[in-house]
Amino acid sequence: MQQASDGITTPKKKDPYDIDAPDSCNELAVVEYVEDIYRFYKSTEGTCRPLSSYMSSQAEISERMRAILIDWIIEVQYRLTLMPETLYLTVYIIDQYLSMESVPRKELQLVGISAMLIASKYEEIWAPLVKDLMCLCDNAFTRDQVLTKEKAILDRLHWNLTVPTMYMFIVRYLKAAMCDTELENMAFFYSELALVHYAMLVYPPSVTAAAAVYAARSTLGMNPPWTDILEHHTGLAEPQLLECARRLISFHTLAPESKQKAVYRKYSKPKLGSVALQSPVKKLLSGSQEIL
Repeated sequence: MQQASDGITTPKKKDPYDIDAPDSCNELAVVEYVEDIYRFYKSTEGTCRPLSSYMSSQAEISERMRAILIDWIIEVQYRLTLMPETLYLTVYIIDQYLSMESVPRKELQLVGISAMLIASKYEEIWAPLVKDLMCLCDNAFTRDQVLTKEKAILDRLHWNLTVPTMYMFIVRYLKAAMCDTELENMAFFYSELALVHYAMLVYPPSVTAAAAVYAARSTLGMNPPWTDILEHHTGLAEPQLLECARRLISFHTLAPESKQKAVYRKYSKPKLGSVALQSPVKKLLSGSQEIL
């Protein structure tokens, strides 16, 4: 409440950019610190990103092989009903390790399954057993191989797993979008398409997350596709998102015919609103061929 000069008390004006007011009584939401937390995430995301050019130093693996691996990881995460945080951290660990170490082709899936084990131990209440993960890759590796690779990855990453992944940003931006379930599912559909494509590593996680929300709002015909509140909380204006959003829309267009179909199949299910079956927004595709 504010005290006016004539002694009349008037209600305090609501801050249109305050998206945390509904959580003010929720101690777990730490509304007193959340803005500082996200400023810290934005300031540090560049220091712990995998190299976007690391594939050039890999002698035996390619972008296509990475796409196959991430596609499989997404399928495993969905089948085991693991937390989405686990998926995004797993992909981060894979890319970060591959940007530091040259990996033989025969060990790429081993890196993937070991990264998922690490992420699960970090994010899940109950992590999958090693034997269960081994079964998912047809026992191609022994328990000792998985545990040895797990330690090698952790040592190479200096045990640093507290990093701002795309997931951390997208949940905040969806809150700023005041989203419903359909928008949430659509945004996550785009963000998981981004995980599969190596080319998306050129963008900081915060930019890809914002572009996923923008692409989702555009696809669902929301007007305007970008709001002042979203610009305030992302620190990004609409023109800064267009290139990344166009890539995401182009991935959506190609998804039904892609060989990596885990994300498309997942988000075609009624449980997730069948959002993958929505028609990609054509107006954003103009000029997209130049940036693919």
